[in-house]
Amino acid sequence: MTQTATAPLIRPTVVTSRGETRVLVDTTACKLHFIAAVSWIGVGIIAGLLYSFVFLRLYPHEGVEVLSPGRIRMIHTNLMAYGFLTNAFIGMLHWVVPRLTGEPVLSHPLSKVIFIAWNLIIGAAVWGILTGQAQAIEWGETPFWADHLVVVGVALVVINFTWSIIRSREKSMYVTLWYFTAAFVWTPLVYIMGNYLPQTLVPGTGGAALVGLYIHDLVGLFVTPMGWGLMYFFVPVISRKPIYSHAISLVGFWGLAFFYPLNGVHHFLWSPIPMFAQYGAVISTIAVEVVVTTVVINFVMTMRGEWYRLKETIALRWFMVGMTCYFITCFQCAFQTTLTMQKVIHFTDWVVGHSHLVMFGVFSFWIAGVIEHLWPKLTGRNWWSRRLSLWHFWLWTLGVALMFTDLTVIGVVQGLLWDSLRPWEESIRYSEIGWFIRMITGWMILGGFLCLALNMFMTFMAREDHSDTEYAGQFPETSAAGARA
Repeated sequence: MTQTATAPLIRPTVVTSRGETRVLVDTTACKLHFIAAVSWIGVGIIAGLLYSFVFLRLYPHEGVEVLSPGRIRMIHTNLMAYGFLTNAFIGMLHWVVPRLTGEPVLSHPLSKVIFIAWNLIIGAAVWGILTGQAQAIEWGETPFWADHLVVVGVALVVINFTWSIIRSREKSMYVTLWYFTAAFVWTPLVYIMGNYLPQTLVPGTGGAALVGLYIHDLVGLFVTPMGWGLMYFFVPVISRKPIYSHAISLVGFWGLAFFYPLNGVHHFLWSPIPMFAQYGAVISTIAVEVVVTTVVINFVMTMRGEWYRLKETIALRWFMVGMTCYFITCFQCAFQTTLTMQKVIHFTDWVVGHSHLVMFGVFSFWIAGVIEHLWPKLTGRNWWSRRLSLWHFWLWTLGVALMFTDLTVIGVVQGLLWDSLRPWEESIRYSEIGWFIRMITGWMILGGFLCLALNMFMTFMAREDHSDTEYAGQFPETSAAGARA
Protein backbone atom coordinates (compact mmCIF):
# COMPACT_ATOMS: atom_id res chain seq x y z
CA MET A 1 0.00 0.00 0.00
CA THR A 2 1.53 3.31 -1.06
CA GLN A 3 1.95 5.80 1.76
CA THR A 4 1.27 9.43 0.92
CA ALA A 5 1.03 12.59 2.94
CA THR A 6 -2.48 13.18 4.21
CA ALA A 7 -4.18 16.19 2.67
CA PRO A 8 -5.82 18.55 5.15
CA LEU A 9 -9.56 18.20 5.55
CA ILE A 10 -11.07 21.50 4.45
CA ARG A 11 -14.71 21.40 5.43
CA PRO A 12 -17.26 23.08 3.13
CA THR A 13 -18.63 26.39 4.31
CA VAL A 14 -21.82 28.22 3.42
CA VAL A 15 -23.24 31.67 3.88
CA THR A 16 -26.30 31.03 6.00
CA SER A 17 -29.68 32.69 5.59
CA ARG A 18 -28.60 35.11 8.32
CA GLY A 19 -25.51 36.18 6.35
CA GLU A 20 -23.04 34.22 8.51
CA THR A 21 -20.20 32.18 7.01
CA ARG A 22 -20.22 28.85 8.86
CA VAL A 23 -18.94 25.33 8.45
CA LEU A 24 -21.80 23.35 6.95
CA VAL A 25 -21.11 19.80 8.14
CA ASP A 26 -19.78 19.09 11.63
CA THR A 27 -17.59 16.11 10.74
CA THR A 28 -16.14 15.97 14.27
CA ALA A 29 -19.58 15.30 15.73
CA CYS A 30 -20.15 12.61 13.07
CA LYS A 31 -16.90 10.86 13.98
CA LEU A 32 -17.47 11.05 17.72
CA HIS A 33 -20.97 9.58 17.49
CA PHE A 34 -19.79 6.77 15.19
CA ILE A 35 -16.96 5.91 17.57
CA ALA A 36 -19.38 5.89 20.51
CA ALA A 37 -21.91 3.81 18.57
CA VAL A 38 -19.34 1.15 17.67
CA SER A 39 -17.99 1.12 21.23
CA TRP A 40 -21.43 0.62 22.75
CA ILE A 41 -22.45 -2.10 20.28
CA GLY A 42 -19.27 -3.98 21.23
CA VAL A 43 -20.37 -4.03 24.86
CA GLY A 44 -23.93 -4.88 23.83
CA ILE A 45 -22.81 -7.83 21.68
CA ILE A 46 -20.68 -9.20 24.51
CA ALA A 47 -23.65 -8.86 26.89
CA GLY A 48 -25.93 -10.71 24.45
CA LEU A 49 -23.38 -13.47 23.95
CA LEU A 50 -22.92 -13.78 27.70
CA TYR A 51 -26.69 -14.06 28.17
CA SER A 52 -26.86 -16.90 25.63
CA PHE A 53 -24.67 -19.01 27.95
CA VAL A 54 -27.55 -19.13 30.47
CA PHE A 55 -29.58 -21.50 28.27
CA LEU A 56 -26.66 -23.93 28.01
CA ARG A 57 -26.00 -23.85 31.79
CA LEU A 58 -22.61 -22.26 31.10
CA TYR A 59 -23.21 -18.82 32.63
CA PRO A 60 -19.94 -17.79 34.30
CA HIS A 61 -21.40 -15.36 36.87
CA GLU A 62 -24.01 -17.55 38.55
CA GLY A 63 -24.98 -16.07 41.90
CA VAL A 64 -23.39 -12.66 41.24
CA GLU A 65 -26.28 -10.22 41.71
CA VAL A 66 -24.83 -7.28 39.78
CA LEU A 67 -24.18 -9.55 36.77
CA SER A 68 -27.39 -11.59 36.99
CA PRO A 69 -28.71 -12.78 33.59
CA GLY A 70 -31.76 -10.52 33.70
CA ARG A 71 -29.67 -7.41 34.14
CA ILE A 72 -27.20 -8.50 31.47
CA ARG A 73 -30.09 -8.96 29.02
CA MET A 74 -31.33 -5.43 29.76
CA ILE A 75 -27.82 -4.09 29.15
CA HIS A 76 -27.81 -5.90 25.79
CA THR A 77 -31.13 -4.47 24.57
CA ASN A 78 -30.65 -0.93 25.92
CA LEU A 79 -27.15 -0.54 24.50
CA MET A 80 -28.37 -1.66 21.10
CA ALA A 81 -31.23 0.86 21.16
CA TYR A 82 -29.73 3.89 22.88
CA GLY A 83 -25.97 3.27 22.70
CA PHE A 84 -25.60 2.02 19.15
CA LEU A 85 -28.64 3.00 17.10
CA THR A 86 -29.20 6.42 18.64
CA ASN A 87 -25.53 7.47 18.54
CA ALA A 88 -25.24 6.31 14.93
CA PHE A 89 -28.43 8.12 13.92
CA ILE A 90 -27.29 11.40 15.52
CA GLY A 91 -23.94 11.11 13.74
CA MET A 92 -25.67 10.55 10.40
CA LEU A 93 -28.04 13.47 11.00
CA HIS A 94 -25.01 15.73 11.27
CA TRP A 95 -23.97 14.61 7.79
CA VAL A 96 -27.34 14.49 6.03
CA VAL A 97 -29.51 17.33 7.37
CA PRO A 98 -27.13 20.23 6.57
CA ARG A 99 -26.55 18.86 3.06
CA LEU A 100 -30.29 18.64 2.32
CA THR A 101 -31.14 22.03 3.81
CA GLY A 102 -28.03 24.05 2.96
CA GLU A 103 -28.04 25.22 6.58
CA PRO A 104 -25.75 24.07 9.42
CA VAL A 105 -27.20 22.87 12.70
CA LEU A 106 -28.18 25.47 15.27
CA SER A 107 -24.92 25.18 17.21
CA HIS A 108 -21.77 23.10 16.72
CA PRO A 109 -20.78 23.55 20.39
CA LEU A 110 -24.26 22.29 21.32
CA SER A 111 -23.54 19.20 19.21
CA LYS A 112 -20.49 18.48 21.37
CA VAL A 113 -22.55 19.00 24.53
CA ILE A 114 -25.18 16.58 23.22
CA PHE A 115 -22.51 13.97 22.47
CA ILE A 116 -20.99 14.17 25.94
CA ALA A 117 -24.33 14.35 27.76
CA TRP A 118 -25.96 11.54 25.81
CA ASN A 119 -23.13 9.09 26.40
CA LEU A 120 -22.89 10.02 30.08
CA ILE A 121 -26.63 9.29 30.34
CA ILE A 122 -26.10 5.89 28.73
CA GLY A 123 -23.27 5.11 31.13
CA ALA A 124 -25.40 6.20 34.09
CA ALA A 125 -28.35 4.10 32.87
CA VAL A 126 -26.08 1.04 32.56
CA TRP A 127 -24.90 1.60 36.12
CA GLY A 128 -28.51 1.98 37.30
CA ILE A 129 -29.60 -1.26 35.61
CA LEU A 130 -26.65 -3.24 37.02
CA THR A 131 -27.40 -1.97 40.53
CA GLY A 132 -31.05 -3.05 40.34
CA GLN A 133 -32.78 0.27 39.63
CA ALA A 134 -34.43 -0.78 36.35
CA GLN A 135 -38.11 -0.20 35.56
CA ALA A 136 -40.39 -3.12 34.71
CA ILE A 137 -41.02 -1.80 31.18
CA GLU A 138 -39.67 -3.60 28.14
CA TRP A 139 -37.21 -1.33 26.29
CA GLY A 140 -37.90 1.21 29.02
CA GLU A 141 -35.78 -0.41 31.72
CA THR A 142 -33.71 2.77 32.16
CA PRO A 143 -34.02 3.92 35.80
CA PHE A 144 -36.80 6.42 36.35
CA TRP A 145 -34.38 9.18 37.34
CA ALA A 146 -32.55 8.70 34.01
CA ASP A 147 -35.74 9.20 32.02
CA HIS A 148 -35.78 12.92 32.84
CA LEU A 149 -32.24 13.27 31.46
CA VAL A 150 -33.15 11.31 28.32
CA VAL A 151 -36.11 13.62 27.63
CA VAL A 152 -33.89 16.70 27.97
CA GLY A 153 -31.26 15.11 25.71
CA VAL A 154 -33.82 14.25 23.04
CA ALA A 155 -35.20 17.80 23.22
CA LEU A 156 -31.73 19.25 22.58
CA VAL A 157 -31.23 16.96 19.58
CA VAL A 158 -34.60 17.98 18.14
CA ILE A 159 -33.86 21.69 18.58
CA ASN A 160 -30.39 21.43 17.07
CA PHE A 161 -31.55 19.78 13.84
CA THR A 162 -35.01 21.27 13.50
CA TRP A 163 -33.34 24.68 13.22
CA SER A 164 -31.69 23.59 9.96
CA ILE A 165 -34.93 22.20 8.55
CA ILE A 166 -36.96 25.30 9.43
CA ARG A 167 -34.40 27.57 7.79
CA SER A 168 -33.90 25.31 4.76
CA ARG A 169 -33.19 27.04 1.46
CA GLU A 170 -35.09 24.39 -0.49
CA LYS A 171 -38.63 25.24 -1.51
CA SER A 172 -39.80 21.66 -1.02
CA MET A 173 -38.46 19.08 1.40
CA TYR A 174 -36.97 15.86 0.11
CA VAL A 175 -38.64 12.78 1.60
CA THR A 176 -35.66 12.12 3.90
CA LEU A 177 -36.48 15.34 5.76
CA TRP A 178 -40.13 14.31 5.97
CA TYR A 179 -39.10 11.20 7.88
CA PHE A 180 -36.61 13.03 10.10
CA THR A 181 -39.11 15.76 10.97
CA ALA A 182 -41.74 13.17 11.87
CA ALA A 183 -39.24 11.31 14.05
CA PHE A 184 -38.41 14.56 15.86
CA VAL A 185 -42.10 14.96 16.70
CA TRP A 186 -42.90 11.32 17.49
CA THR A 187 -39.86 10.26 19.53
CA PRO A 188 -40.36 12.53 22.58
CA LEU A 189 -44.07 11.68 22.68
CA VAL A 190 -43.39 7.94 22.48
CA TYR A 191 -40.67 8.00 25.13
CA ILE A 192 -42.75 10.02 27.57
CA MET A 193 -45.77 7.78 27.01
CA GLY A 194 -43.84 4.55 27.62
CA ASN A 195 -41.62 5.62 30.50
CA TYR A 196 -43.93 7.83 32.56
CA LEU A 197 -47.56 6.82 32.12
CA PRO A 198 -47.41 3.05 32.92
CA GLN A 199 -45.02 3.69 35.79
CA THR A 200 -46.96 6.46 37.49
CA LEU A 201 -50.49 7.04 36.15
CA VAL A 202 -51.90 4.00 34.30
CA PRO A 203 -51.44 0.71 36.18
CA GLY A 204 -52.69 -2.77 35.33
CA THR A 205 -54.08 -3.79 31.94
CA GLY A 206 -54.26 -0.20 30.68
CA GLY A 207 -50.59 0.26 31.49
CA ALA A 208 -49.77 -2.99 29.67
CA ALA A 209 -51.52 -1.67 26.56
CA LEU A 210 -49.41 1.49 26.72
CA VAL A 211 -46.24 -0.58 27.17
CA GLY A 212 -47.19 -2.54 24.04
CA LEU A 213 -47.64 0.69 22.12
CA TYR A 214 -44.33 1.99 23.46
CA ILE A 215 -42.39 -1.15 22.49
CA HIS A 216 -43.53 -1.02 18.90
CA ASP A 217 -43.76 2.73 18.46
CA LEU A 218 -40.15 3.11 19.58
CA VAL A 219 -39.25 0.92 16.60
CA GLY A 220 -41.85 2.27 14.20
CA LEU A 221 -41.87 5.98 15.04
CA PHE A 222 -38.20 6.49 15.92
CA VAL A 223 -35.96 3.78 14.44
CA THR A 224 -37.98 3.20 11.25
CA PRO A 225 -38.32 6.83 10.04
CA MET A 226 -34.63 7.38 10.81
CA GLY A 227 -33.66 4.25 8.89
CA TRP A 228 -35.93 4.89 5.92
CA GLY A 229 -34.85 8.52 5.76
CA LEU A 230 -31.19 7.55 5.67
CA MET A 231 -31.77 4.98 2.92
CA TYR A 232 -33.63 7.55 0.81
CA PHE A 233 -30.51 9.71 1.04
CA PHE A 234 -27.62 7.24 0.75
CA VAL A 235 -28.94 4.76 -1.83
CA PRO A 236 -29.39 7.44 -4.54
CA VAL A 237 -26.05 9.06 -3.64
CA ILE A 238 -24.03 5.85 -3.88
CA SER A 239 -25.90 4.40 -6.87
CA ARG A 240 -25.78 7.86 -8.53
CA LYS A 241 -29.43 7.67 -9.53
CA PRO A 242 -32.45 9.62 -8.28
CA ILE A 243 -34.99 7.71 -6.23
CA TYR A 244 -37.35 5.76 -8.49
CA SER A 245 -40.57 7.43 -7.33
CA HIS A 246 -41.04 10.34 -4.99
CA ALA A 247 -44.79 9.65 -5.00
CA ILE A 248 -44.26 6.08 -3.74
CA SER A 249 -41.94 7.42 -1.04
CA LEU A 250 -44.76 9.63 0.25
CA VAL A 251 -47.16 6.67 0.23
CA GLY A 252 -44.69 4.93 2.54
CA PHE A 253 -44.44 7.99 4.78
CA TRP A 254 -48.17 8.52 5.24
CA GLY A 255 -48.81 4.78 5.56
CA LEU A 256 -46.27 4.63 8.37
CA ALA A 257 -47.80 7.66 10.07
CA PHE A 258 -51.37 6.35 9.83
CA PHE A 259 -51.02 2.63 10.62
CA TYR A 260 -47.91 2.15 12.75
CA PRO A 261 -49.10 3.87 15.98
CA LEU A 262 -51.85 1.23 16.31
CA ASN A 263 -49.57 -1.82 16.06
CA GLY A 264 -48.24 -2.14 19.58
CA VAL A 265 -51.09 -4.10 21.15
CA HIS A 266 -50.20 -7.10 18.95
CA HIS A 267 -47.51 -7.81 21.56
CA PHE A 268 -50.33 -8.67 23.96
CA LEU A 269 -52.72 -10.80 21.91
CA TRP A 270 -54.87 -13.23 23.92
CA SER A 271 -54.47 -10.91 26.94
CA PRO A 272 -57.15 -9.11 29.03
CA ILE A 273 -56.75 -6.02 26.79
CA PRO A 274 -60.12 -5.41 25.02
CA MET A 275 -60.50 -7.45 21.84
CA PHE A 276 -61.35 -4.42 19.69
CA ALA A 277 -57.85 -3.09 20.45
CA GLN A 278 -56.31 -6.47 19.61
CA TYR A 279 -58.25 -6.73 16.33
CA GLY A 280 -57.25 -3.18 15.45
CA ALA A 281 -53.59 -4.03 16.06
CA VAL A 282 -53.81 -7.10 13.79
CA ILE A 283 -55.41 -5.16 10.92
CA SER A 284 -53.04 -2.19 11.18
CA THR A 285 -50.00 -4.50 11.33
CA ILE A 286 -51.01 -6.23 8.10
CA ALA A 287 -51.63 -2.81 6.52
CA VAL A 288 -48.13 -1.68 7.49
CA GLU A 289 -46.62 -4.68 5.72
CA VAL A 290 -48.35 -3.57 2.51
CA VAL A 291 -46.88 -0.08 3.01
CA VAL A 292 -43.40 -1.53 3.65
CA THR A 293 -43.62 -3.47 0.39
CA THR A 294 -44.01 -0.20 -1.52
CA VAL A 295 -40.85 1.14 0.15
CA VAL A 296 -38.87 -1.99 -0.73
CA ILE A 297 -40.10 -1.78 -4.35
CA ASN A 298 -38.97 1.85 -4.51
CA PHE A 299 -35.42 0.95 -3.48
CA VAL A 300 -35.25 -2.10 -5.76
CA MET A 301 -36.41 -0.05 -8.75
CA THR A 302 -33.87 2.66 -7.89
CA MET A 303 -31.13 0.02 -8.16
CA ARG A 304 -32.43 -1.23 -11.52
CA GLY A 305 -29.53 -1.30 -13.95
CA GLU A 306 -27.06 -0.57 -11.14
CA TRP A 307 -26.81 -4.01 -9.50
CA TYR A 308 -23.24 -4.38 -10.74
CA ARG A 309 -22.30 -1.77 -8.14
CA LEU A 310 -22.87 -4.38 -5.41
CA LYS A 311 -19.68 -6.05 -6.59
CA GLU A 312 -17.56 -2.96 -6.06
CA THR A 313 -19.39 -1.11 -3.27
CA ILE A 314 -19.67 -2.89 0.07
CA ALA A 315 -21.97 -0.17 1.48
CA LEU A 316 -24.64 -1.06 -1.09
CA ARG A 317 -24.37 -4.72 -0.08
CA TRP A 318 -25.22 -3.76 3.49
CA PHE A 319 -28.18 -1.70 2.27
CA MET A 320 -29.61 -4.40 0.03
CA VAL A 321 -29.14 -7.24 2.52
CA GLY A 322 -30.85 -5.04 5.11
CA MET A 323 -33.66 -4.37 2.63
CA THR A 324 -34.06 -8.12 2.05
CA CYS A 325 -34.21 -8.72 5.80
CA TYR A 326 -36.81 -5.97 6.05
CA PHE A 327 -39.06 -7.62 3.50
CA ILE A 328 -38.68 -11.02 5.19
CA THR A 329 -39.40 -9.74 8.67
CA CYS A 330 -42.44 -7.73 7.55
CA PHE A 331 -43.81 -10.62 5.50
CA GLN A 332 -43.33 -12.81 8.57
CA CYS A 333 -45.00 -10.22 10.80
CA ALA A 334 -48.16 -10.17 8.69
CA PHE A 335 -48.69 -13.84 9.56
CA GLN A 336 -47.38 -13.99 13.12
CA THR A 337 -49.63 -11.16 14.27
CA THR A 338 -52.80 -13.16 13.58
CA LEU A 339 -54.56 -14.66 16.57
CA THR A 340 -54.36 -18.14 15.03
CA MET A 341 -50.60 -18.13 14.67
CA GLN A 342 -50.10 -16.44 18.03
CA LYS A 343 -51.51 -19.57 19.66
CA VAL A 344 -48.41 -21.42 18.47
CA ILE A 345 -45.52 -18.95 18.51
CA HIS A 346 -46.35 -16.73 21.52
CA PHE A 347 -43.57 -16.83 24.17
CA THR A 348 -41.35 -18.96 21.91
CA ASP A 349 -37.92 -18.28 20.39
CA TRP A 350 -39.68 -17.42 17.11
CA VAL A 351 -40.28 -13.94 18.59
CA VAL A 352 -36.62 -13.60 19.57
CA GLY A 353 -35.51 -14.50 16.04
CA HIS A 354 -37.96 -11.99 14.57
CA SER A 355 -36.77 -9.13 16.78
CA HIS A 356 -33.11 -9.84 16.01
CA LEU A 357 -33.76 -9.85 12.28
CA VAL A 358 -35.46 -6.47 12.31
CA MET A 359 -33.26 -4.63 14.80
CA PHE A 360 -29.94 -6.17 13.78
CA GLY A 361 -30.45 -7.56 10.29
CA VAL A 362 -32.17 -4.39 9.07
CA PHE A 363 -31.25 -1.22 10.93
CA SER A 364 -27.82 -2.27 12.20
CA PHE A 365 -26.94 -3.44 8.69
CA TRP A 366 -28.02 -0.09 7.25
CA ILE A 367 -25.89 1.71 9.82
CA ALA A 368 -22.94 -0.57 9.01
CA GLY A 369 -23.36 0.40 5.35
CA VAL A 370 -23.40 4.10 6.17
CA ILE A 371 -20.27 3.74 8.31
CA GLU A 372 -18.63 1.84 5.44
CA HIS A 373 -19.50 4.75 3.15
CA LEU A 374 -18.71 7.68 5.44
CA TRP A 375 -15.73 6.68 7.57
CA PRO A 376 -13.16 7.33 4.79
CA LYS A 377 -14.77 10.73 4.14
CA LEU A 378 -14.75 11.64 7.83
CA THR A 379 -11.13 10.62 8.36
CA GLY A 380 -9.77 11.60 4.92
CA ARG A 381 -8.21 8.15 4.56
CA ASN A 382 -9.07 5.08 2.53
CA TRP A 383 -10.20 1.97 4.37
CA TRP A 384 -7.15 0.27 5.81
CA SER A 385 -8.28 -3.22 4.72
CA ARG A 386 -10.98 -4.18 2.24
CA ARG A 387 -10.56 -7.75 3.41
CA LEU A 388 -11.57 -6.81 6.95
CA SER A 389 -14.60 -4.99 5.54
CA LEU A 390 -15.60 -8.17 3.69
CA TRP A 391 -15.04 -10.32 6.78
CA HIS A 392 -17.24 -7.95 8.76
CA PHE A 393 -19.97 -8.13 6.12
CA TRP A 394 -19.99 -11.90 5.78
CA LEU A 395 -19.68 -12.71 9.49
CA TRP A 396 -22.64 -10.47 10.32
CA THR A 397 -24.70 -11.55 7.33
CA LEU A 398 -24.21 -15.28 7.84
CA GLY A 399 -24.43 -14.90 11.62
CA VAL A 400 -27.79 -13.13 11.64
CA ALA A 401 -29.20 -15.37 8.86
CA LEU A 402 -28.27 -18.50 10.81
CA MET A 403 -29.55 -17.05 14.08
CA PHE A 404 -32.89 -16.07 12.55
CA THR A 405 -33.39 -19.43 10.85
CA ASP A 406 -32.37 -21.34 13.96
CA LEU A 407 -34.63 -19.43 16.37
CA THR A 408 -37.57 -19.53 13.94
CA VAL A 409 -37.35 -23.31 13.64
CA ILE A 410 -36.98 -24.02 17.35
CA GLY A 411 -39.75 -21.51 18.05
CA VAL A 412 -42.17 -23.53 15.93
CA VAL A 413 -41.01 -26.76 17.62
CA GLN A 414 -41.52 -25.24 21.07
CA GLY A 415 -44.99 -23.95 20.20
CA LEU A 416 -46.18 -27.24 18.75
CA LEU A 417 -44.87 -29.19 21.75
CA TRP A 418 -46.58 -26.84 24.19
CA ASP A 419 -49.81 -26.93 22.19
CA SER A 420 -49.81 -30.73 22.36
CA LEU A 421 -49.39 -30.52 26.16
CA ARG A 422 -46.16 -32.52 26.10
CA PRO A 423 -43.96 -32.25 29.23
CA TRP A 424 -42.08 -28.94 29.47
CA GLU A 425 -38.75 -30.74 29.82
CA GLU A 426 -39.22 -32.25 26.36
CA SER A 427 -39.31 -28.81 24.75
CA ILE A 428 -36.09 -27.93 26.61
CA ARG A 429 -34.32 -30.98 25.19
CA TYR A 430 -35.37 -30.12 21.64
CA SER A 431 -34.34 -26.48 22.14
CA GLU A 432 -30.82 -27.05 23.44
CA ILE A 433 -29.29 -27.71 20.03
CA GLY A 434 -30.88 -24.50 18.76
CA TRP A 435 -29.56 -22.54 21.72
CA PHE A 436 -26.08 -23.91 21.05
CA ILE A 437 -26.28 -22.76 17.42
CA ARG A 438 -27.44 -19.34 18.62
CA MET A 439 -24.34 -19.09 20.81
CA ILE A 440 -22.15 -19.90 17.79
CA THR A 441 -23.84 -17.12 15.80
CA GLY A 442 -23.10 -14.77 18.69
CA TRP A 443 -19.40 -15.53 18.32
CA MET A 444 -19.68 -14.86 14.58
CA ILE A 445 -21.30 -11.48 15.23
CA LEU A 446 -18.64 -10.63 17.81
CA GLY A 447 -15.96 -11.56 15.26
CA GLY A 448 -17.56 -9.23 12.71
CA PHE A 449 -17.56 -6.42 15.27
CA LEU A 450 -13.86 -6.92 15.96
CA CYS A 451 -13.16 -6.66 12.21
CA LEU A 452 -15.10 -3.40 12.04
CA ALA A 453 -13.49 -1.89 15.15
CA LEU A 454 -9.96 -2.81 14.04
CA ASN A 455 -10.54 -1.51 10.52
CA MET A 456 -11.95 1.80 11.77
CA PHE A 457 -9.02 2.31 14.13
CA MET A 458 -6.36 1.41 11.58
CA THR A 459 -8.05 3.59 8.95
CA PHE A 460 -8.03 6.51 11.38
CA MET A 461 -4.30 5.96 12.00
CA ALA A 462 -3.39 5.38 8.33
CA ARG A 463 -1.73 7.93 6.03
CA GLU A 464 -3.26 7.21 2.64
CA ASP A 465 -5.45 10.03 1.32
CA HIS A 466 -9.10 9.35 0.43
CA SER A 467 -10.38 10.83 -2.82
CA ASP A 468 -14.06 11.70 -2.54
CA THR A 469 -16.25 11.43 -5.61
CA GLU A 470 -19.85 11.27 -4.41
CA TYR A 471 -19.89 14.75 -2.85
CA ALA A 472 -17.34 16.56 -5.01
CA GLY A 473 -18.67 19.78 -6.49
CA GLN A 474 -21.77 19.87 -4.29
CA PHE A 475 -20.73 23.23 -2.90
CA PRO A 476 -18.93 25.19 -5.65
CA GLU A 477 -17.88 27.97 -3.32
CA THR A 478 -15.44 25.57 -1.64
CA SER A 479 -12.34 23.88 -2.97
CA ALA A 480 -12.42 20.34 -4.30
CA ALA A 481 -10.55 19.23 -1.21
CA GLY A 482 -13.29 20.66 0.91
CA ALA A 483 -15.83 18.26 -0.58
CA ARG A 484 -14.18 15.48 1.41
CA ALA A 485 -15.84 16.78 4.55
